[in-house]
Amino acid sequence: MANIIFAGTPEFSVHSLMALTEIGSHPSLVITQPDRRAGRGKKIKKSPVKIAAEKLQIPISQPASINESEYLEYLKQIDIEIIVVAAYGMIFSEELLAIPKLGCVNIHASLLPSWRGASPVQATILNGDEETGITLMKMTKGLDSGPIYSQHKMKLTQTESGDVLMERLGNLSAKAVRNDFKKILKQNLKAESQKNSEVSYSSKIEKKDAELDWSKPAEILAREVRAFNSNPGAYFIYKNEPIKCWKAIPNDKDSSPGKVISSDRNGIEIGCGSGSLVILELQRPGKRKITAGEFAAQVDMNNKELLS
Repeated sequence: MANIIFAGTPEFSVHSLMALTEIGSHPSLVITQPDRRAGRGKKIKKSPVKIAAEKLQIPISQPASINESEYLEYLKQIDIEIIVVAAYGMIFSEELLAIPKLGCVNIHASLLPSWRGASPVQATILNGDEETGITLMKMTKGLDSGPIYSQHKMKLTQTESGDVLMERLGNLSAKAVRNDFKKILKQNLKAESQKNSEVSYSSKIEKKDAELDWSKPAEILAREVRAFNSNPGAYFIYKNEPIKCWKAIPNDKDSSPGKVISSDRNGIEIGCGSGSLVILELQRPGKRKITAGEFAAQVDMNNKELLS
């Protein structure tokens, strides 16, 4: 039986791991990121992949850096056939890529060469793409630039949040693994080069990128609210307090950018560069998510007040 190793970290990766076990391609080892402190209490949390691997009783490895020389030497002793990678969270070195006999297969959450990089799901929403999908590709030195084994497409509804789209793509990744992984393992699926003329990139999303800029069109801001839900969470500053914005829709009412047009149970409507944004669900620091009506009852937002 082929010696398969799986490398992944978030919930998205769990779908692929489960699919491998379903088709009888059980990994002999799961590599995932170290446990980290997270949440309000800063408690140490296991990655979703670690939790899944424990339930499946698969040995787990959590190196501080997968590219460290000592760890690479450890992997070289295992006689690895193939490494399957799904959102592991670290770029693989050339030395690491050369260890498995059949190389490393990456499960990427976009239709490459569109949206290479760290945030393809958010980029898809921000760009207003009509479709996206999963790409199975052979990993090479370049960033998500290796040849493609297969692609699985899906249409977008233009209403998905980042979390919802990630879950849909996770399910699609499982289908891709079930359909194609054994063909890759048996070398019955040819990988074809990407079209470099059609490349686009998605950079890592930082918290500062999620602050709403009222000079932008309402349609763009509505996409940002969806794309950044739930991480890092779109927000605006009101009276020196960052207010998370979890749900919003664009409207065609024109007003000065940043002007509060109305604030009631129907939503908090704010003027944008073009049109207006109607915020439906918000969250103050350290508080629970609430509706716009609840927020309006708590906070007096004068109809003429400008937001920064």
